[in-house]
Amino acid sequence: MSGFPALPPGSSPLDAMALAIADALHDAGIRLHEIDGVFAAGLQLFMPTLSICEYLGIEPRYSDSTQVGGGSFVAHLNHAQAAISAGLCEVALIAYGSTQRSSGGQFKTHSEPNPYETPYDYPGPVAAYALMAQRHMHQYGTTREHLASVAVSARRWARLNPLALDKRQLSVADVLGARCVATPFTVRDCCLVTDGGGAVILTSAARAAHCRQAPVYVLGVGESVTHRSVAQMTDLTSTGAVQSGARAFHQAGITPKDVDVAQLYDAFTIMPVLFAEDLGFCAKGDGGRFLADGRIDPGGTFPMNTNGGGLSFGHPGMFGIYTIIESVQQLRGSCGERQIEAAEVALAHAPGGYMSSNSTAIFGTAATL
Repeated sequence: MSGFPALPPGSSPLDAMALAIADALHDAGIRLHEIDGVFAAGLQLFMPTLSICEYLGIEPRYSDSTQVGGGSFVAHLNHAQAAISAGLCEVALIAYGSTQRSSGGQFKTHSEPNPYETPYDYPGPVAAYALMAQRHMHQYGTTREHLASVAVSARRWARLNPLALDKRQLSVADVLGARCVATPFTVRDCCLVTDGGGAVILTSAARAAHCRQAPVYVLGVGESVTHRSVAQMTDLTSTGAVQSGARAFHQAGITPKDVDVAQLYDAFTIMPVLFAEDLGFCAKGDGGRFLADGRIDPGGTFPMNTNGGGLSFGHPGMFGIYTIIESVQQLRGSCGERQIEAAEVALAHAPGGYMSSNSTAIFGTAATL
């Protein structure tokens, strides 16, 4: 990782990517010229794989710039394992970089205007996810306190993470009493705005045996695409995580009960509620209650977003790559105060757009093979 919470003045998203890549290569004991597959996406870069390859001075034999929103990097894991298995590349780099905070805290993106929403000054992601929260509250009795507890738990994890941006004390009353952004959300229901870069190296198990770190294995990955605009979302309380999760669990040959630690993308507090349900950790409609009462706090029975998540760790426009990184670090046992004891299986889940895409990855230590 690199660039939290802000890069030096004049930095670019490519700078953020390159700093993270340098650290990832050192961590893996792999040299730059060994990278022969490059996977990247971004909100600010039009052709991210071309730009980062030029920046690094490499000429990979395979590249993929699939852009399905914040979960693109989890989807890239799926594409990269397929490419490696097919012999199209051997050492895959997955990378992201952003200067969202340095850009004045505005949501910077190349996304095209939506003809069904833009004419009405629809305020983007925050309004879309607020609609989902309102519907879930109406349909299942989820409360504002349930949503606020997600933010409070994230803050408690962040206080254990030296790299987290916001470690201030936070209570349910603080969340409810903060400035309203889009009903029912206050500003504390919404992610932070930071710069940041992230990079992941994926290779075959045989090649990984010669790397610097003990490998963490990809056990299963699943993807789904269901719509583009929130106006076309079939059901505001049901997401494509149902499909992506089922595919990942099937490939891994395990069930939700086998997961020791979960990283569920939390740009807004409603998101982990929906994912906990749709990935099978609890029944439909019970997500708010399931994530409340300390269950996802440090020491709780369902450790979730152990780095502090987008709500308190940091959120540089797209967060999916950090769900991968935290999963790997937990399974390596390198998370310090926030380490989950004896963690063997980790799950990372991230959506894109307005729940438009969903990607789920399951990781394991050597003991799970």
